[in-house]
Amino acid sequence: MSTVLVTGGSGFVGIHVVLQLLAAGHAVRTTVRRTDRRDDVLAMLSEGGAASPETVTFFTADLTADAGWREAIAGCDYVLHVASPLSTSVPNDENEMIVPARDGTLRVLRAAREAGVRRVVITSSLGAISYGHQPREKPFDETDWTNLDGADVQPYIKSKALAERAAWDFIAREGDGLELSVVNPAGIFGPVLGPDFSGSIEIVKSLLDGAMPAVPRVYFGVVDVRDVADLHLRAMTAPEAKGERFIAVSGETMSILDIAHLLRRELGPSARRVPRLQAPDWLVRLAATRIPLLRAVVPMLGRVRHSTSAKARSLLGWEPRSNHEAILATAESLIRLGLVTA
Repeated sequence: MSTVLVTGGSGFVGIHVVLQLLAAGHAVRTTVRRTDRRDDVLAMLSEGGAASPETVTFFTADLTADAGWREAIAGCDYVLHVASPLSTSVPNDENEMIVPARDGTLRVLRAAREAGVRRVVITSSLGAISYGHQPREKPFDETDWTNLDGADVQPYIKSKALAERAAWDFIAREGDGLELSVVNPAGIFGPVLGPDFSGSIEIVKSLLDGAMPAVPRVYFGVVDVRDVADLHLRAMTAPEAKGERFIAVSGETMSILDIAHLLRRELGPSARRVPRLQAPDWLVRLAATRIPLLRAVVPMLGRVRHSTSAKARSLLGWEPRSNHEAILATAESLIRLGLVTA
């Protein structure tokens, strides 16, 4: 089998990618920003059922510096670039997110080119496709790009769009035979393996904890992290995936209120703190003036962005789990690991 580097193996998506690569028999390497994260990764791999987590080789590398990347990638057949800066709030300076995302992606691509890697698969985001546009009924697809001047384009969204643009430009101008594929996931849910997880997971945790007395009127696409990992592996080796981007979304757009109703319906007493009501937009805007975490929510109020994964399904045979299965797997894993308020 092949030797594969996964950047950001301690992250929510990265750990599931590593799990599926191990299960497929690949020799797996991963990068972490700090050496003390190695034990965390091994614990999450064990929680995820990895038969031999100790076979993973670890390298220390950071998106903001050149050190470590050449050594991590040397001898690899493929690189799955999953690592990306992420913040739970809106930074005062958007470049705090944009620069490491864009420059880190280019560092990985340069090192991959120099090492003779066959293909790099980058984890981008649906945020690089469907933001900054006027409301529309037509689903967004892989031919669309986010309009960076849109009022709803927050720094994280801009960082993903600019990093992906930079990657395609690099391949076109100086790729020298290096192949690229890109995965653009919607909101990523699914089973949590440890205390590190995405902002999407935080939504379910906040609902279960009763942290929100009422939910904002926010909508998004849903995909299970296991299916995101599966799509990375398909994009890694399928000849048809060369030079292509793939939206990863399971089904119809959901609102946070939809998720709250699902949790209350399916989880019984475990969902007793989940709110029943949706907050009016004016109240969310008012609260955002005092609660920094809500600043990122305000531009999303009432915006429904439909998208389609028809390309991944038809070209790569990708068959994701349902929205409901992804959401319930999230909640059940948070409860099982004791990550929600008892």
